Amino acid sequence: MARADILPDMLPNILAVPKQGDVVRFAPDFGQRFIVTVDTEEEFDWGKPLGRTGHGLSHVPRLARFQQFCEAQGVKPIYLIDYPVVTDPAAVEALGGAVAAGRAEVGVQLHPWVSPPHDEEVNSFNSYAGNLPPELEAAKFNTLRDAIEAAFGAAPLIYRAGRYGVGPASAGILSDAGLAIDTSVRARFDYSASGGPNFRDHPLVPWWIDRSKGLMELPLTTVFWGMLRQQGRMLYPLLWRIPQMRGLLARAALLERIPLTPEGVSIEEAIKGIDIAIDDGLPVLVFSFHSPSLSPGMTPYVHDAQGLDQLYDWWRAVFAYLKKRQIRPASVREVLAAAEA
Repeated sequence: MARADILPDMLPNILAVPKQGDVVRFAPDFGQRFIVTVDTEEEFDWGKPLGRTGHGLSHVPRLARFQQFCEAQGVKPIYLIDYPVVTDPAAVEALGGAVAAGRAEVGVQLHPWVSPPHDEEVNSFNSYAGNLPPELEAAKFNTLRDAIEAAFGAAPLIYRAGRYGVGPASAGILSDAGLAIDTSVRARFDYSASGGPNFRDHPLVPWWIDRSKGLMELPLTTVFWGMLRQQGRMLYPLLWRIPQMRGLLARAALLERIPLTPEGVSIEEAIKGIDIAIDDGLPVLVFSFHSPSLSPGMTPYVHDAQGLDQLYDWWRAVFAYLKKRQIRPASVREVLAAAEA
């Protein structure tokens, strides 16, 4: 049956909450593992409207230091690269050798507002690639995917939508391009107020988006911690209008939402989140952060040299704790090899 003949609700859809039978099972010897993903993107003012121009790339050479740091820790980072970065020669200079030697992997991150072809109006709604006409979403994705393969000599196998903006057509676009993993779902978060997806009810475990084509979802890891954590999916969204109450519940050890990222999450909070993820039996813990945080003043999370030192200290502490808990790092290829179709 041709794709055009399939009803929309029959097509694989990343936005659809999966059924229990879709959960990915891994080989017994895989154990529990973790990956480090880097949203490798241009610098821009997060407080201003998005634009096609006016961004910077001055932090890109600093990727080399982070790569060396990860190698010393025995970790193989996954760089999810967008169009301004892949077209900057400094990116290949910083990461090309590591990718060629298998010490790092590259994937795709689509920021549609800076990715050709530029056939849409730049606004908040269109910044979610999944909101674009499918033909335009596909054209932007394929242009970027091809540029990454040409620059690094490696076909990317993993994708994250910028602003986590997947849509109904995204799964088909990824499958047609030969990608094996989407990691756009940020479970426990809802972006619908600005026109984006609602991932509030999606699970944390990996699942098959399209088992027949081998397309897996590997959601970012965010857990609820505290005495009320089992009710977190119901309670937390009710508090979005009263952030003070969220803070009060966290301080009272009743309910806290903890994403596994150094951006806005303390070491102590991250360790609590890791413990919950391990205790819940998550097969893969997915860590993430934005590459401009490697340069002071480029994101709201790292303001100065001291803040950058603290970011690296966060990773040292997290890697040490994962090792203590016997959670080993994994690569994209190891995740795929262990998945039982």
